[in-house]
Amino acid sequence: MNYKELFNIAMKLISSPVKAWEGIFMEKDRRKVFITFVYPMIGLCGLSVFIGSLLTNGWGGPQSFQIAMTNCCAVAVALFGGYFLAAYAINEMGIRMFGLSANLSLAQQFAGYALVVPFLLQIVTGLLPDFRIIAWLLQFYIVYVVWEGVPIMMRVEEKQRLKYTLLSSLLLILCPAVIQFVFNKLTAILN
Repeated sequence: MNYKELFNIAMKLISSPVKAWEGIFMEKDRRKVFITFVYPMIGLCGLSVFIGSLLTNGWGGPQSFQIAMTNCCAVAVALFGGYFLAAYAINEMGIRMFGLSANLSLAQQFAGYALVVPFLLQIVTGLLPDFRIIAWLLQFYIVYVVWEGVPIMMRVEEKQRLKYTLLSSLLLILCPAVIQFVFNKLTAILN
């Protein structure tokens, strides 16, 4: 695993999305996003939440470890499930609403890299939970990242770009959040 390359891609997507998306579009293997970006980022998010939870709740006893593991699992399940759900929904939305051809691997690649903002914010708020309000506001930067990626990756017409961007961004923000909410409620009920 090359974490230097991982953070290089993440920083390019944040600082210069057009250049980053052009480079991503040139990748021959659309499924490369899983191994090189999505899974490592989910792992880093889970690890940061685990460490942050231990720092917040203390190291004393098995209950603090259980809380940290539960929080870590909630984030990992939410990001993993939210990623696949959002990619599937973006693909279906493109087919039904925008007349695009079905290409799930392209939608997965697009969604994986577009989730850079929630991934980075989750890493920061996992370690520093007091920044949640700022992170909640910064998550809408995903709209800009998606806006720049839509014409390059998804080949959406300019007149439909805004609608596609807003709907895709909404899916990318809400899918992980809904899954995490449901997971936390189920965990509370089952405990």
